[in-house]
Amino acid sequence: MPGPDVLLVHGFGTSFEATWRHNGWVDLLADAGRRVIGVDLLGHGSAPKPTDPEAYRDLEDRILDELPDEPVDAVGFSAGAMALLWLAAHHPQRFHRIVVAGVGANVVPESAGGTADRSGDRAGRIAEAVRTGVADDPELRYFADLPEAGKPGAGSPEREALAAFMTRPDRRRLTPGVLAGVTVPVLVALGDRDFAGPAAPLVDLLPEATFRELRGVDHFATPKDFGFLDAALDFLDAQAH
Repeated sequence: MPGPDVLLVHGFGTSFEATWRHNGWVDLLADAGRRVIGVDLLGHGSAPKPTDPEAYRDLEDRILDELPDEPVDAVGFSAGAMALLWLAAHHPQRFHRIVVAGVGANVVPESAGGTADRSGDRAGRIAEAVRTGVADDPELRYFADLPEAGKPGAGSPEREALAAFMTRPDRRRLTPGVLAGVTVPVLVALGDRDFAGPAAPLVDLLPEATFRELRGVDHFATPKDFGFLDAALDFLDAQAH
């Protein structure tokens, strides 16, 4: 019997098509008999693109609206992983197993051994890089270039929407108390070259977590890494037979 539907949630500045379909995830899950639920985060892909940060306050609720009544498996990358962890903490009955990648110490408060308390200024710098297309370091350069698929110029609606996403009010924090509510099994996959690491501060706060290190992989290469694909499909028992 095929397993649960699989929800796929992309990261900042990309889309369901670019992250999951283009990198083979949808076809591999279909080969295993699994139905995919693909969502575009607000401000991304085919989703509406408001330019007011206030519109993004409850963006996780849009994901919840796409779920069936039965529990799903889910895979999330970076911003999508953070959204999944928040949802699983508050609606654990909606999930079966979860895979998160591109997150680690960067989403955990400093008080619990992470680095998230330092992320406010970084989020502002990313938002400005996205808005203007101007960056002063390689990581910011990556974010500044993300909207270029459609060749939008500085100040375009696409860039303004992504900047609004990054500066949304009351961004939901993954505190130790919140993460303790993620009672479903979680696989944390993180590249050994990913700036989001190390993974331990996050793994240690999740009640039922397994960690998989992706050797030689940085943040941006994660969704297309074969090691990540294999680890996620194994964890979800979604390998084609």
